[in-house]
Formats: sequence, structure tokens, C-alpha cells
Amino acid sequence: MSNITETRQGADYDAIVVGAGIAGLYQLYRLREMGLKVLALDAASAVGGTWYWNRYPGARVDSQSYVYQYWFSDELLEEWDWSERFPSQPETERYLNYVADKFDLRKDIQFNTTVTSAHWDAERSRWLIETDQGDAFTATYFASCAGMLSAPVIPFTDHETFKGQIAHTARWPREGIDLRGKRVGVIGTGATGIQVIQTIAAQVGELKVFQRTPQYAVPMRNEAYDDAARNAWRAQYPRLRESVQHTFVGFDFDLMTESYLDLSPQERLAALEKLWADGSLSFWVGGFAELLDNETVNAEISEFTRAKIRARIKDPVLAEKLVPKSFGFGTARVPLESGYYDVYNRDNVELVDVSETPIAGFTENGLLVGEQEYPLDVVILATGFDAGTGALSRMDIHGRDGRSLTELWSKDIRSTLGLQVHGFPNLFTVAGPLAPSTAFCNMATCLQQQVDWVTDCIAYLREQGRNSIEPSSEKEAWWVQHHDETANETLLMTTNSWYTGANIEGKPRRLLSYIGGVGKYREFCDEAKTSHYEGYIVA
Repeated sequence: MSNITETRQGADYDAIVVGAGIAGLYQLYRLREMGLKVLALDAASAVGGTWYWNRYPGARVDSQSYVYQYWFSDELLEEWDWSERFPSQPETERYLNYVADKFDLRKDIQFNTTVTSAHWDAERSRWLIETDQGDAFTATYFASCAGMLSAPVIPFTDHETFKGQIAHTARWPREGIDLRGKRVGVIGTGATGIQVIQTIAAQVGELKVFQRTPQYAVPMRNEAYDDAARNAWRAQYPRLRESVQHTFVGFDFDLMTESYLDLSPQERLAALEKLWADGSLSFWVGGFAELLDNETVNAEISEFTRAKIRARIKDPVLAEKLVPKSFGFGTARVPLESGYYDVYNRDNVELVDVSETPIAGFTENGLLVGEQEYPLDVVILATGFDAGTGALSRMDIHGRDGRSLTELWSKDIRSTLGLQVHGFPNLFTVAGPLAPSTAFCNMATCLQQQVDWVTDCIAYLREQGRNSIEPSSEKEAWWVQHHDETANETLLMTTNSWYTGANIEGKPRRLLSYIGGVGKYREFCDEAKTSHYEGYIVA
């Protein structure tokens, strides 16, 4: 056991924060600024959260750097220089380390520590939190900032059979993996798989891509920033700081106000081409609103995107395998890509379609699909996450009267504003399910907004001399009903994806992320504060 754990074992805190990524660092900063005694716990050996773990080849932010940052410090905004429009993983990790150093956050973070259980002590109105290091902390407030995509899924039980090397993209070794000249297999073609595949294709000897579901992806238009470009963006920071709080998904762009159906075919095509050329997620969540709720409009935009994909692939038979047909564009996560489709024109790349004949499992030498073995030296698992609920479900959290959060969410995924759960006093779930931050938001925008809400809520309790807060069952039922009604008005519920938990067998089907818009969500959160938490149980 490390010295830092020995000295802290059994300590009492005002608040325990789980996670030292974007949300966790900011939550630690805010609560510490209030004068609270706070400790952050993180399973990693350093800060970064997502950007510590996801260091696979090609890992890159698909939000523009000028909105994927903290807004709380003008000094920080002035000092940090982004090098490009869409920063790579190393740059984003450096940024978060810079923040941790600038605000002296490390002294209140315990690394290499996983929360193994958290139990609410009703008599003391405190959480008892235990870790894999043997710690037994208590805290009045328990704020999980563990992330919405931090519980990796490994869909195979026989991987130890394989004599080669296996790596999940979310647990990529810090020392890296030498892939030069090797036979490499990538399982999964979601946003992560796409980044890996397009990056390593030219380095490896052979690349086998095991695809179950083809993806729509928009070409990323990245660009390097010089001082002039950075200064131009800095001049807009005051405007951006405010505007991103009210757009549909927390970017500096918003859904178009004009209707797709009101335009002529020529005008529609021109608008789509302009959005496509921007090279960002604006083609998805900065374009026509009808894309998400009108089948006719979605079908036309989907076909526009399919044509763009087909044009990139020389073999028409192969192109059809890479073109999504089972779901509409924008009804599942839309990645950005940089040369992904062109990879399939290379002689050393083979697409293995496992939609009809699934991967049977590992052999000593590779992967077995049906009766065919694919010999491999390295297998990369880009197999995703138990999104939204996974990180919290794995913590063994028990609230009032011993109720289990894991058991609750295994039957019905519920929350209030994605921030609290009935029966779990003083548990705050930043990036929890049924909030925009679960999937449908520029994360820097939504995570900061949620941390601010949690901080204000705790400040209210302390000012009022109250011990605890949780939503009533009626309040929670209201939010779940509103969330579901909003989700059911869209086409997203028609698609099986991790957005609906479909990637996890037995997971209750519900859209994990609130899709009513970041601005609308903020209004609900503000209303809870201004009403002095009407509908909540404040004790």
C-alpha cells in the first residue's frame, strides 16, 4: 500500500469525487474553492480521464478545441495555446495536466485507486466509500465524475487462448504497441475503430477489419493554428463561453432554423454540400433539425452520405459492404474520419464482414469466423463501453435502505436530470444517464454545466443547514417521462446502438442521453435551483 493511501485511510471528507478527467478536475476545483475538504479518487496513475486511458493510435477529439476547454479561468484561456482545430490525445492530455498543475489539484487526488463500494449511512448522513487499496473513507457528498464512456466491454471470454497480443483501445498500454509489419486485426468500426484503422493501415503488414455494422462518417477538416488564428479565437471566447450553453449540443453552431422541406432540391443539395465541407459534426447536429425526426428527410440525407462513401471506394462490391443501410444517418453516433474509407483501397487491408457469420472466438493463432481462421499477431478491441451506467454500476453503490444502484439500473435506467437518483441521498452523477452529457453534447460544455449545478446544490444545503438531498420518486418519474417523450419523438429509438444500450445484452432499452437540447436542459437545471429544489427531498 502506498504512503499516500496509508496516511488517508479512514479519513473523513466533506466530499469524495470519483475521476480526474474533465469533470472530476473541475468538480475538485469548485468544491475546494468553497472551502470543503475534498479528495478525488482515480484508477489511473495520472490525470486525464478519457484522455489518459484512450491513447490508442489516432485518438483525437472530434470537438473543436476552441469549445473543448474550460471556461472558469480567463488566465487559463489566455495562457493555453491549442495547436489545431481538432486536438490529438497527447495534446488534450497535456492540457489537462497543465490545468492540474496550474491550480495545484494533484495534492487532493489519490491515483491508482478504484472505488469498490459506496454505502449510505442514514444515521450519520454520510457515505462510506471503500477502495481496492483498502481505504475506508467517509464523505457527506459523493460526486461521481467517472465518465459516460469509461467501462470497457470485452465481448470474449476465450481471449487467453490467443498467443499474440490483445489490447482494448480504452486500456492501451502507455508504452504503446509496435505494429510495424505485423498482422493486425481490429474488431469494431465505431468512432474509435475508425480512428485506429485509418491511422495504422499504412504501418502494419496486414490489416483485417472485423465489421459487424458499417458506419456513416464525415470527413474531418482539421487545420493547424498559428498565433493569428489563436488570437482570433481568443477574441471570441467571451461570446463562445455564453453561446455554447444554449445551442442544441453545446457547440458554437446550432441546428438550422429553416426547414429542409421548404427548400428546392437544388437548395437542399447546396446546403448539404456546405455543411459537409465544414468537416465537423455540424453536418450532423448543426444542420437540418428534421434529420432527427422526419423519416423522409433522414432518408434523403442518408442517401447523400452513402453516395459520398461510395465515391471513395474503388471496388463497388466492397463499397456496398461499407455503406450503412440498416439505420439512418444521425440516429447513432456519427464519427469524423481522416482517410478511413480510402484505407479499403489498400492491398494490405481486408474487410471481414461478421454481421451474418459472427466471430466464433479466439484460437492460439488468431480469430475464428465461421470455419475460417484469420492468423494474427495483434488483436485490437474497439468494442466500446457499457455507456452511461457502466462506471457507476460497477462501483457497488447502495443508497437508502440498502437499495442497490446496480440492481435498479439492471431493471430500469432512471435518474433526475441525469444528476441524482431517488433513494441515493447526496449522490451526484455527473455524466450519468438521461442527461445530454451522456452522449449528445460537446462534453466540455455539459460536464462543466453539471459540475456547476452540483456545486450550487451543495452550497444551498450548507447555507440552509441541511444534511442531504435526493429527488422524490414523483420528481424522478416526471423527468423520466419527459425524457422518454422527447426521445420517442426522434428516430434514434429506431436504431440499435450504444445510445439505447443495445450493445449490452440484457440492458434496459432507453435512450441514454437527453435529446431535448443543451439549452432546454440547462433551463430545467436552473429551474430546480431557483425553485429551491422543489420536488426534492431535502433533510
